[in-house]
Amino acid sequence: MPSISARIPDDEEESLAEVADLLGEDKSATIRKALSEGLHDLRVRVAVERYQSGDVSVNEAARIADVSLGEWLEIAREHNLTTQLSPDDLESDADAALDV
Repeated sequence: MPSISARIPDDEEESLAEVADLLGEDKSATIRKALSEGLHDLRVRVAVERYQSGDVSVNEAARIADVSLGEWLEIAREHNLTTQLSPDDLESDADAALDV
């Protein structure tokens, strides 16, 4: 596993220590968990933004979010997303979904 170092403000270090205590973990494990969850949230946010703007298809949004098509459809429903795609794009997505 690679090692990365980062500087964080004092108040965030205090918060990190508090959360690590709450989880019963050391700070390194808490950082790894926070990074993993944060990266997932960022991927979903970018996928939502790009899908809503019509820049990407359903399949592309699921790939960006790193989730299955079914999971993406649930995310889209939770965010009340509407498609900006053409009927041809939707048909292509439907065909791709059948291949999965």
